[in-house]
Amino acid sequence: MRIAIFNNKDTVIVAYLKLSAMENIRKDFPILNTCVYLNTATSGLLSRSLLDWRHQHDRSFFEEGSAMKVRAMMGLIPETRSTIAHFFSCKTDNVALTPNFSLGMNLLLDGLDKKHKVLLLEEDYPSVNWPFEKRGFQIDYVEIDEHLEEKIYKEVKSKKISILALSIVQWLDGIQVDLDFLKNLKKEFPDLCIIADGTQFLGISDFDFEASAIDVLGTSTYKWLLSGYGNGFFLFKNRAKELFSVSSLGFNSVSGDLSRKGKVEFAKHLEPGHLDTFNFGSLKFSLESMKRIGMHTIEDQNRRLRKKAMDELGGLGLLKESILNRKNHGNILNILGDERCFQELTYNGIVCAQRGDGIRLSFHYYNNENDIETVINVLKTRA
Repeated sequence: MRIAIFNNKDTVIVAYLKLSAMENIRKDFPILNTCVYLNTATSGLLSRSLLDWRHQHDRSFFEEGSAMKVRAMMGLIPETRSTIAHFFSCKTDNVALTPNFSLGMNLLLDGLDKKHKVLLLEEDYPSVNWPFEKRGFQIDYVEIDEHLEEKIYKEVKSKKISILALSIVQWLDGIQVDLDFLKNLKKEFPDLCIIADGTQFLGISDFDFEASAIDVLGTSTYKWLLSGYGNGFFLFKNRAKELFSVSSLGFNSVSGDLSRKGKVEFAKHLEPGHLDTFNFGSLKFSLESMKRIGMHTIEDQNRRLRKKAMDELGGLGLLKESILNRKNHGNILNILGDERCFQELTYNGIVCAQRGDGIRLSFHYYNNENDIETVINVLKTRA
């Protein structure tokens, strides 16, 4: 709902309405009544609404058997593909549905020529780096710090890199690559293929795939897209499909039409087997729920939470300079803290995770400022 703003009083009213709306959203996640959940980077929450949908789905399967499954595979799977395409601005034919990012990445790289020179980030998520390393590509690495983009540019320019593969948001500390930098990089090096993992990024802000510089974007959707496990997808630009010769194939690649064995669309090579309507229906449901809330609303809420957390934690000296000195950041913060600190946070009902040499806090639009204040108060008592 749009409300015109004419004066300061109207501004206050709009802010109040937004706050009230976000508090109503929290009611769809009952676990928030029992803890301070700051662990979406490990697993996003399951909403009560999605749980109801899943019950209805399996109730229909229980009552109708194969009739329900055939109907769902013919309708729900194509609808999920279309929903993803519209949500992230991608051509429907260029959407591949995969159980997770890791499986899709491995299938994809089996079709990439080993002649390519690849640039990876040190300590990036294993499912980004390991598939390249296992297959023996020529690889160079850059360190992840406040100068990340400068280092990427230098390596691409000096070493004739043809493949850049990276996570948009880093799983350990939330450092986010500058998407505008990638656009400028692509303009200067148009033959560079950019492969990105969006698992820790998609869902925290609005994103237009076609307008981005990314050629291949893959993700699992159990984190910020709140869709449960067993679902993910890959998005492709037309040019990217020319670089890969993917050989994986199966009954589902032709949607049951055996006459199409030699006419398989590129994305369907990543879908050789049947897709679970329970899992991909959950993804469709979650995307539609987020669309109703509005990605700009979600993005604004995440921006407010991120700023408050960084200001408060930075003020306590718990964030590294490499974090504070950067312009772009995801919804993950890794604070300086040992095992005792982690146990104290846990004792006070704060759900977080130990990652790297610190404690990872991650927040989403269903969190509020009180959650952050609870963490700050616990950390202050330790000081």
